[in-house]
Parts: sequence; C-alpha cells; structure tokens
Amino acid sequence: MPTHLNAPALSLAIGQWGRELGFQQVGIAGIDLTVAEAQFNRWIAAGYHGEMGYMERHGVRRSRPAALEPGTLSVICARMDYLPALAVAPWSVLQDPGRGYFSRYALGRDYHKLLRKRLARLAQRIAAEVGPFGHRVFVDSAPVLEKPLAVAAGLGWQGKHTNLISRTAGSWFFLGEIYTDLPLPSTPLTETDHCGRCRACLDICPTGAIVAPYQLDARRCISYLTIELHGAIPEALRGALGNRIYGCDDCQLVCPWNRFAHPTVEEDLLPRHGLDAPALVELFSWDETTFLARTEGSAIRRLGFERWLRNIAVALGNGPSSAPVIAALAARQGEPSPLVAEHVAWALAQLAVRRPG
Repeated sequence: MPTHLNAPALSLAIGQWGRELGFQQVGIAGIDLTVAEAQFNRWIAAGYHGEMGYMERHGVRRSRPAALEPGTLSVICARMDYLPALAVAPWSVLQDPGRGYFSRYALGRDYHKLLRKRLARLAQRIAAEVGPFGHRVFVDSAPVLEKPLAVAAGLGWQGKHTNLISRTAGSWFFLGEIYTDLPLPSTPLTETDHCGRCRACLDICPTGAIVAPYQLDARRCISYLTIELHGAIPEALRGALGNRIYGCDDCQLVCPWNRFAHPTVEEDLLPRHGLDAPALVELFSWDETTFLARTEGSAIRRLGFERWLRNIAVALGNGPSSAPVIAALAARQGEPSPLVAEHVAWALAQLAVRRPG
C-alpha cells in the first residue's frame, strides 16, 4: 500500500477514470456489512437459496471482504448499463408464445469478461497514479455481497424485488467490484429507498417468487428455475414460465424507476443471432454443435445443451398447439437425456389438452 496517499482526491479521480472506461457510475464502500450479513444468514436459513449450495459454503467470506481477500480496506464498486435499445421490445416477445424470451442482460456477449477487463484497466490506472497496491477484481466470480456493497458505495438501493435501483438510471445495469488495500473514504450516501408503497414487482412476478417486500424465494424465481436449477423444473411452476427460456425481467419491466434507464453504449452488449425474438421451434431444432456455435462468448452457454432443450420444451408446452410444434417435440421424444425426455412428454401432454378438435 502506498505510504503517502491523498485518499479523498484519489477517490474522486477513480470515479472519473471509471467513467472514462465506460462505467456509468463508480463509488467507494467500506467493508462493514454487519446488517447485510444478518439478512443474508436469515435468507439462507429460510432455504430461499434452493440448490445453490455455493451460497452458503463460503461462510463469512461472502459478507466480510477482508476474510475473502486479506488486507482489504475498501471496495470500489462500479455499474454499467446493459439495456439494449435495438432489441425487440420485451413485452412484444413475452406476448408472442411462438417466440422465446431471454433476459435482456444475456443477449450480447458475456458481461463477466467485459466488466472484468474494464475493472482491471481501472486498477492499472490507479496503480499508475499511486504505485503498486493490493487489489482483486470481482464480477460474479467469488462470494461477494455485491448489492449491499453497491448500496454502501452510493450506487442505489435494493428494491422490493432485491435488485439495485438508481433514481437516475433504474435497474438495468451490471455491477463489478475491486477489493483494495487502499484506505479510501466511502462515497457519501445520497440514495435512499424510494420504493414507497409501490408493489408492482410483487404483483407482476409470474411465480410469486417475491414472497414479501425485499424477500425473494429463489426456488420460485424463473431466473433460478431456467438457469441455476440443474434438475427437473417443478411441474406446478412450469405453466408460469410462459415462453421465458433464459431468465426473467418482469419485475424490472414494471418498475417505475426504469423510465430513467439508459440504453447501453457497449456494442458487445447488443443482441446477437436474433435471440431478442427467436422462434421457439427453430431454437428447438438446433443440435448441440449449433447451440455451442451460436452461444459462443455468451452467458447463455452456461446452460449446456440439456437444460437448453428442457427450457424450450416447457415454453413449447405453454404455447398453442400446432402441427410444427407437435412435430418438433415428437422429434425429441427419443432423446437419451431423461431430463429432456420428461419435459418433452409433459409439453406434448399439455398440447394434447389444447389441441383443436
């Protein structure tokens, strides 16, 4: 750690350098997350994390930055807008059962790599100013309570849907952090909770995953069911998925604060391969080679081909019965994967009930 440091001036400079690198806002947080740690422990105790065992395996390292990265004294938090202005309007896709819906954050290249590279460049810029210093960059890559840290860094507040909200930018943005041994002053907190009596996100959630204001049961969340869950999607929840095959944005789509959201300026985050409004039957026809080629460099690839087919089968089963849909599902009845075969059988059974005549 540098011995002579004008910490307040450096903090201001870091914010400016971050904006020059493409972040819309940068703030500094302290490392005391006592309140957030207690809230997180209650969430785990309630079982709301479902099969995400990694959420509890790391113990206090998630809520105590210095336990994860020894020597950490402060955390640099940054946010980057990701809403793609050129994408087909979300509601028009959600209302078309013949098309598949992907969460808007996943339409472009994998954000993990993009943010990690930018944060690494920010760390290099800091080192050029103060000399070598201890630091580590995180973008969903380690046990980090990123939203409480972002709140402490003045980037916004956690809304009733538990996502971070900014009064000037809504919630369509990514977060990333630099843990550092620099003793930087925390950014003054100018953002407070402005959700008020609004409950739009609770009322819109298709599966009732927001069980109370500020409480999310991940086991019911469509993002968890379509991305994190490796086994069968519970039958009782399949119908509520509609045509959502990778994540869900409903709680953000109805949030009043997102009228202030800004479209991304990053070309890497713009839609690729027409996945902003793809035909479900076409997606279901992909073989594994095509899936890997079309999702190269995308967060979607983490699904793997088996869960890709599982999710699309559910979406097809939730749509109208037609000869092309029946044929597409029937062609997958012999899949070697029991997981896929079971969801295909469920979809065909659903369509049989709704088949004309």
